[in-house]
Parts: sequence; C-alpha cells; structure tokens
Amino acid sequence: MYAVVGCSACSALWILEGRQETARCPGCGRTHRYAKLKKFVETDDPDHAREVRASMLASRSGHADAFAAVDSFSDLDSQVERPVVDDDELLDGVGVDADEAAAASATETGSRSRKEIVLAAVEQRENPSEEDVVTYATARGVPESYVERALERLVRAGELTESGGRYRRL
Repeated sequence: MYAVVGCSACSALWILEGRQETARCPGCGRTHRYAKLKKFVETDDPDHAREVRASMLASRSGHADAFAAVDSFSDLDSQVERPVVDDDELLDGVGVDADEAAAASATETGSRSRKEIVLAAVEQRENPSEEDVVTYATARGVPESYVERALERLVRAGELTESGGRYRRL
C-alpha cells in the first residue's frame, strides 16, 4: 500500500509505503502519527502514487499544463532505455564522419592496445631487434618513445627476454 501524504507544518508532500505508526517529514523533519496524516491518495500501485504527488506539485507551482503534456511515469521509465540519438547521429553532430570512424576502428591498431602491438611485433618476427619492433609498431601508429619504454618494462616484468639486442616472448 502506498499513500501520498502531506505535512501540516511545512506542506511537503511525500509517499509512504505500508502503514507505519509514525512518519518523519522529509521537508521539516517533524514526526507525524500516520493516523493523523492527510492522505491524498492510497493505492497499491507505486506509479499511481508518484503520478498523484507529481501532479500536486506541478499544480502548486503553476505548471499543471506542462505536467499534463508529460507521459506517465511508467511510460517514461520505458523510454529511458531507448537512446535519444544513435551513434551515427552523435558522430555527425560533433563533425566526425561515421563511415571513417567505423573504418578506423576496423583497422589493425583500432582494436589493439599499444602494448599488444609491441608484443605482436616480437611474436611475428624471428629474434627481432629493437629497431625491428620499432618499425613494426610505428607503422601501426605507436610512437617510437612508447615502444622503447614498453620493451624495457616488458623485459623487467618477465614477459619478454632480451639477449644480444634481440627479443623473445616468454
């Protein structure tokens, strides 16, 4: 059971669930006995209770006409899940060509991290030197400075081994 109730001290409106002995006003903090509270509506449907409270608040503030134009709470809940704009509209709105963005994400570097590209360079070449790894990675958009730092870190972390200037994955 849900009840839309009002405070006699500050005129705040709120919704109570169930029948309680007392209720504290969220506006002024005053404690009221449930039996003495003004109940504007009692219903089993929480959406109906929200509708009534929202309607009362809109009427109080002089926005009853605007409230009447808004869908019900249950309709609004279902609309929240639907996107307002799709991805292509969003990209076009900020000046990005959606087709070019899709093509870029489909490229080899678009789906892999910089670290994955450095590791792939080591795996795809037999005993690659630092220069070989840098050439492979920079061709895929990874900065040379990153490749050099990544090789050092991967060796320290034990993912790669370096011997005589050549790298191998462990």
